Amino acid sequence: MAKVLLISTYEMGRQPFGLASPAAWLRASGHEVTCADLAVGIFPRGAAAEADIIAFYLPMHTATRMTLPLLPQVQSLNGRAKLAADGLYAPINEALLRERGIGVVLGAEFEADLLALADGLEPAVSAGLVKLQFKVPDRVGLPGLGRYAKLHVNGKAHKVGYTEATRGCKHMCRHCPVVPVYQGQFRVVQPEVVLEDIRRQVAAGAEHINFGDPDFFNGPSHARRIVEQMHREFPALTYDATIKVEHLLQHQQLMPVLTETGCLFVTTAVESVDDYVLEQIEKHHTRADFLKVVRLSRMAGLNLAPTFIPFTPWTTRASYCELLDVLSSEGLAANVAPVQLAIRLLIPNGSRLLELAEIRDHVVGFDAQGLVHRWRHRDPDVDALSHRLLGLVDKLQKAGSGREEIFAALWRDAAGTEWPEDYRLMPRTAVPYLDEPWYC
Repeated sequence: MAKVLLISTYEMGRQPFGLASPAAWLRASGHEVTCADLAVGIFPRGAAAEADIIAFYLPMHTATRMTLPLLPQVQSLNGRAKLAADGLYAPINEALLRERGIGVVLGAEFEADLLALADGLEPAVSAGLVKLQFKVPDRVGLPGLGRYAKLHVNGKAHKVGYTEATRGCKHMCRHCPVVPVYQGQFRVVQPEVVLEDIRRQVAAGAEHINFGDPDFFNGPSHARRIVEQMHREFPALTYDATIKVEHLLQHQQLMPVLTETGCLFVTTAVESVDDYVLEQIEKHHTRADFLKVVRLSRMAGLNLAPTFIPFTPWTTRASYCELLDVLSSEGLAANVAPVQLAIRLLIPNGSRLLELAEIRDHVVGFDAQGLVHRWRHRDPDVDALSHRLLGLVDKLQKAGSGREEIFAALWRDAAGTEWPEDYRLMPRTAVPYLDEPWYC
């Protein structure tokens, strides 16, 4: 029996599926597992000192950056433990992780390999994206749902559960960190596993489920089967999911199904309202497609939560102001988390963005500490604007300002004028949202 410490540093305010899932595999085989979510808890020095294996879950850029400073502390506490890294960002940062002392780097489909490591076998990491028969996540030892991000609806906060119905994505968008690992593939988590995970989280107090799939409609029939059964069992339970603009158009007949089964909002990665930018990053939708989805979603009674990458090498001050104008004219100012209007294009290792000469011309080098290829805009004013607006969002959020107040401040800074009164006075409905706004 091995003593295994599973560590997550950050997963956007969610109770980590990436700890609960491998915990189920390891405990079922008799291994002793400690789960530590450092986003809401303290570093478990005792468990770290006694562990045979310490595995860091790296599902995203922020989590990976937060893990690196921990490694010296772990190594000083326990020099004999095998250190492993798993999750989406582990393989694309393999060289750096090994340089920092991680001995085993596993991929995004890591549960079976982590179990093999605990069993004293050689992980089959060279086998690629194997298809797993998932186990129901074991959330024993994780902080309660009340410690995580809340859903806010009409001034009330609700406990949120988190699960995944699929992994990976069948699309190849240039900017997406899923692409270098999955290369256009996705994997289905068996419906019975997803539903049992939801049942257990409802029993633990969940009133809303956040589906963390990169795209819930990669398998539309699979998604429909799950939400319809979930709604039959828990009619009052609500949920949200992430779905591409392209898929919302392709499967628009499912929009009413989402609404009828309790979907409060859909996060959709619009990224830009500039068709040239959308073409470069291969989003496979246009500005007109996005606006059509806005109309279709309203007809279905479905809230949209669009996300954006407003600052890219192609951005101008005029194009940024045009983005704000489109959101204003479509009545979406309150639907967008303010940080989404200040995000700068992230270029991690392995990004398909580096295939573009236009991007390579802007890159000034790889930042090993930041884990990104740094780039500089040809117009220093645009770089200054992006940094200033990100600071403005952070300042106003800390001061407790609402979304529309922050939107007005961004408009004032970028356009040099006040947000037009015609937009301010548009009729609005309360927009449900999760209180953890980061998306990378």
